[in-house]
Amino acid sequence: MITRIIDRNFANMRLDRFLRKAFPDESLSVFFAVIRKKKVRVNGVIGKANQMLQEGDTVCIYENFKSVEGESLPLAPASASATPSSGRTPQRPEASGTQTKSGFAKNKSTWGKVLSPAEKQAGWGAKDLDIVIQTEDYVIVNKPSGLASQPGSGTRPGESLVEYLWEWGRREGLDFKPTIAHRLDQETSGMLIAALHGDTLRDFTRMIREHEVEKFYFALVKGNLKKEKGTISESLTRTDAAKGSKMKVGEASKDAKEAVTHYRVKQHYEGYDLVKIKLETGRMHQIRAHFASIGHPLLGDSRYGDFALNREVKKTLGLHRLFLHSCRLEFVWQGERKVFDCPLPKELQSVIDKLKPVHFRHDIADPRGARK
Repeated sequence: MITRIIDRNFANMRLDRFLRKAFPDESLSVFFAVIRKKKVRVNGVIGKANQMLQEGDTVCIYENFKSVEGESLPLAPASASATPSSGRTPQRPEASGTQTKSGFAKNKSTWGKVLSPAEKQAGWGAKDLDIVIQTEDYVIVNKPSGLASQPGSGTRPGESLVEYLWEWGRREGLDFKPTIAHRLDQETSGMLIAALHGDTLRDFTRMIREHEVEKFYFALVKGNLKKEKGTISESLTRTDAAKGSKMKVGEASKDAKEAVTHYRVKQHYEGYDLVKIKLETGRMHQIRAHFASIGHPLLGDSRYGDFALNREVKKTLGLHRLFLHSCRLEFVWQGERKVFDCPLPKELQSVIDKLKPVHFRHDIADPRGARK
């Protein structure tokens, strides 16, 4: 029998989803079978797929999972209304040598693995994490440009923010693998929220889906915008190609998704505008595609930008990356309003310092808070 005690990481989760999360190496058919055959019990009662689990619940599975080693397989206790099909005599769980555990199956990942001396010395980049704030429930990290948010094609193993967070969490002795609640493009820098518990992750996922987390960005765009503030409300449609995915703006198709971007000019410069952006939706490449669609692409954008201009600013301004930075996060957590700010990184601030401000009718603050 396999026994799991539900902790806060799995509380308020459906039973079938818990099984998929706790035993990721097993196939869905295995979970469907054990539930259908009444081999799963919650606090001694036959479990149902859509049953919501609570912290402290005891889940007993009267089946042998290949991904779980060292746990014996008794039949259901004598009080069970259904007897597993093996035909063996039922026995009490405490007499079976069952180990009570919580968390994920041991052999799914490197969580808790013994590090080699080389790995300890390298630290998987965890030592280089720029942590804006760490709380009991979450951590906010300032991601540098060029670092992928999570593992994927084109990213070497161990070289993504998520993997650095896993190593950091291992060092901190956490019982949950820190998981980011949203993503940034690899070329974009700035703040990301990572949950330190399963219930926290579910809360932030819901908050982001319901637009309860306000996300702000700084971007340097080509040309001077005619309006000091405005909104770009154009649908986005994803297209996949060998060179990478892109978003098409304003297409009327069944795959098109609503996208809304609010902006305000922070400072006009000769030939460029520094804008502060607030996202109402969070589509892939939303800021980059939207500003390119109105003739003001972001500087350094290798996918939607002005390539000739990018080459010029690389030489004259030393801009070697996309000028897009997640600078502020605002949300309500446990009844308290939270606001976190993250200034421009040095390589972007150095570009701003080389530009010549242009003063129009409006007196606009620069990103560092000084009045122009």
